[in-house]
This record gives sequence, C-alpha cells and structure tokens, in this order.
Amino acid sequence: MLELQDVHVYYGGIHALKGVSLTVEEREIVTLIGANGAGKSTTLRTVSGLVRPRSGKILFEGKPIQNLRADQIAARGIAQVPEGRRVFATLTVRENLEMGAYCRRDRQEVRADMDRVFHLFPRLQEREKQLGGTLSGGEQQMLAIGRALMARPRLLLLDEPSMGLAPLLVTEIFRIIQEINKAGTTILLVEQNANQALRIGRRAYVLQSGEVVMSGPAAKVAADPEIRRAYLGG
Repeated sequence: MLELQDVHVYYGGIHALKGVSLTVEEREIVTLIGANGAGKSTTLRTVSGLVRPRSGKILFEGKPIQNLRADQIAARGIAQVPEGRRVFATLTVRENLEMGAYCRRDRQEVRADMDRVFHLFPRLQEREKQLGGTLSGGEQQMLAIGRALMARPRLLLLDEPSMGLAPLLVTEIFRIIQEINKAGTTILLVEQNANQALRIGRRAYVLQSGEVVMSGPAAKVAADPEIRRAYLGG
C-alpha cells in the first residue's frame, strides 16, 4: 500500500532523513521506533505531504505522491493523527469530528461514521457538546484519532498516540488502535512506548539519526538484544 524508496529530507542544512526505505502492506500495523530526533515524525510528515523530500519516491497504492500537496494526499486516503493531538480547542467535540469529514460530500455516510466513532469512543459521545480544549489529554487523543477516522482513511498515520497518557489510558488507546486495524484500516505507527508498539505491530523499522538500522517482524525486532537494551529497558 505504501512504499518509501531512498527518501532524503532536509530542514535547511540538517539532513533529517538519509535514504529511508520502507513498505507498509494493506491491513498491516507497521511500527517505527527510535530515540527522539531519529526521524520518526519527519517520516510521517513526509508521507502526509507536510514536508517535501529533496529526493526519493513515495508510492501510495503504486502511484507517486511525493510531489502532491497535503490536501491532495489526504484526498487519496491518508490521514495523520499528529503528535500532541492538536484538536481545535474552541470547537466542540462534534465540530472537531465534523472537521475531519470536511472534504467529504456523502453526508449520510458521514453520519454513520460519526456513530462509529462514538461507538469506539463512548466518552466522546458523552462530551460531544464540550469544547475540545477543555478535555483531558486522553480524551483529546481519542478526539484526534476520531477526527482522522472521519476522513475514512485507508492508511492512518499515528504519531506518538500514547504520549503523556496515564498507563490505563495507554492500554485503552492501543486496544482501540488494534480494533481500528481489524476493521480494515492500515496503520503506520510512530511510538516512544516501544514495548506496546512492538506488541501490536506486525513489522517494525528502527530509525537512528535519520536512517533505518533494522527492520523485520515486530517480534524478531523486540527480541534483538541491542533493541532490548536501547528501547525496551533490558
């Protein structure tokens, strides 16, 4: 479904991605792990068109997207849940979700998807008239994921969904991510919580200083002694 071929990204003079290549198959959960500054978020931002690569190819369902605008990429079926959630603080929960469906014209289906989001996140339905900025961190994360789902993406990019959440909420968010995947959405997941990410991912890539230094089945990556030492606490 998604393929990055030798992608190089620069921020000014900083070489942020140095020839990153990876693939995501349909209906997979693929995990990107690595230290802060390794290039994980930059990889997602490059896929979604927020950052333009200097060289390399990005193919989505076999077609190049590296030169498209972010809105054109979103229209093709890619949605990103950004790091830090970034909900619209002065809009209600319902209005935030409606913003996720901004480009859609199938109103009947939008209503059905709103119901599905409320089924996934009952807490959002309880707070649908509440302003996004007044929600707890966990509720805002649910809202950010729900807003992305309202675009009906075929590929969902998740950037640090567990950041700043209490352990119980982290477990709940990862359970919901698996549920979204089982319903047919392909997921590329960036996550500092490597233990959880490798537990739910089918395959994994390890980024270090903008380069892929290891890849393979998630269980195999998790069992590697160096990975255990660096990212898994032993």
